[in-house]
Amino acid sequence: MCELNFNPEACKKCNGLCCNGESGYIWVSKSDIKLISRFLKLSSEKFIKKYLYKKSYNYSIKEVKNDKNFACIFYDDKNNNCSIYSVRPTQCKTYPYWDEIIKNPLLEASFCPGIIIK
Repeated sequence: MCELNFNPEACKKCNGLCCNGESGYIWVSKSDIKLISRFLKLSSEKFIKKYLYKKSYNYSIKEVKNDKNFACIFYDDKNNNCSIYSVRPTQCKTYPYWDEIIKNPLLEASFCPGIIIK
């Protein structure tokens, strides 16, 4: 079985590959909402209305369509970074240590330069 390691320094060079691509869900918890809204100096209600959409019983961050794909609304393509990085959602903080990636790290490693397989 492969062991997955991650080099966050690679993020500086990859142009936000995990923040751009096919449309998907960027789930936020209640604690993520509180933290991010406080960071943006918005009430939770205003933050939800402006930046999230509801899917079933959960909230996901909105995406924006660009030239060829979708990007998280907080991805700053001019500076190649996340504009809320210090308070990014738990889903983003735990990437790439997600169950589905841990089970098959070779596939994700082909797309993410920060993933190191041992």
